[in-house]
Amino acid sequence: MASLDFEQEKNVFREFYQENHKQFIAAKNGYMALIRTLTRQLEVAEVTKIEGRVKDQEECIKKFQRKYQSKLEADEQPYEIKDFMSDLIGIRIVCLYEDHVAVVSELLQGHFKILNVTDKTSAVESTEDSFGYKGVHMDLALNAGMSSLPKYLPQIDGCFEVQIRSLIQDAWSRLDHKIKYKKSIPVDLKRRISVLSALFELADREFKEIRNATTALMQQATVAPISEPLDEAPEAPGQPVTAAGTRAVNAFNFLRVAGHFFRDFKFEDNKVDDFVQDILEHDSRFQRSDLHRSLYENLKTVREYREQVVGENPDRNFSPYASIRHCLYLLDPEKFARILSRRNRERFSEWLKLSRRQQAGERALLIETAS
Repeated sequence: MASLDFEQEKNVFREFYQENHKQFIAAKNGYMALIRTLTRQLEVAEVTKIEGRVKDQEECIKKFQRKYQSKLEADEQPYEIKDFMSDLIGIRIVCLYEDHVAVVSELLQGHFKILNVTDKTSAVESTEDSFGYKGVHMDLALNAGMSSLPKYLPQIDGCFEVQIRSLIQDAWSRLDHKIKYKKSIPVDLKRRISVLSALFELADREFKEIRNATTALMQQATVAPISEPLDEAPEAPGQPVTAAGTRAVNAFNFLRVAGHFFRDFKFEDNKVDDFVQDILEHDSRFQRSDLHRSLYENLKTVREYREQVVGENPDRNFSPYASIRHCLYLLDPEKFARILSRRNRERFSEWLKLSRRQQAGERALLIETAS
């Protein structure tokens, strides 16, 4: 029964905690499993981690003493400590990007009974020149439909807390907690911590913007035509070709073009990144249309060369990357002289000379026969 005797209520709470500790753990695991199931259904947000804990018994008492005891006793309002422990069971959800936090919050609000929501991000952003911890805290309980299902038992007659953060917000919270939580630190160090907080906030925003720009590039490469008119006006001399431009070669439009010519080959993302960088090191102004032209005009010749090489050396690997390198060399032997090793370049050049002599001889024979 509730009272104003703190020592008595501490003992009552400890007894309650010890009697129900196993149930707390089981409920925590059940809530985590349910939230994992729900978040797997998300198509527009990526959850990187879901973790939970049961708050330590003595930490619960300290929190009550720090936040509630004085006011309750001043108002002569009897209490039981357990009634003020909304975070006795805590679940933390870490999203990849900051705008995923609201998506996950909305998902949970649609499936649980909502007791309280604290949007710390809005609180920080509404304060001028203020930086600090961001995230969403929610006090939840199973709704009537969920609580009637045996698979969600055992459960606690009460609520649990969910914290939703971005990956950057989670990193900042953990570091900030270690540095200054419950400690008195000098003003100059607090200022440095505020600077760090601003940098973390900027990182969160930049990761989101980079993701958006990357997504736009992927969509752009997907809908763009495989080729451009070969008589298309080139970029003006001295005008930089940016990575975000539609003409500059990048990993996304490389996959679009190369995938058209090598339909049965799976290009791996990390290898494509390195390969595109290799191309740009040889020609920093190389464009998507240049790649298409090199393959369109030269791939037939390179495939003939490949057939001979593999025929003479069945164990030799001549991948699509090797084919593209040879096509680039044919496109511009000066700029792409080193895209082939010296040995491969010499072999290919000798084969080209021989092939051209044979073609010239065949043409001469046809002319002689026709005359």
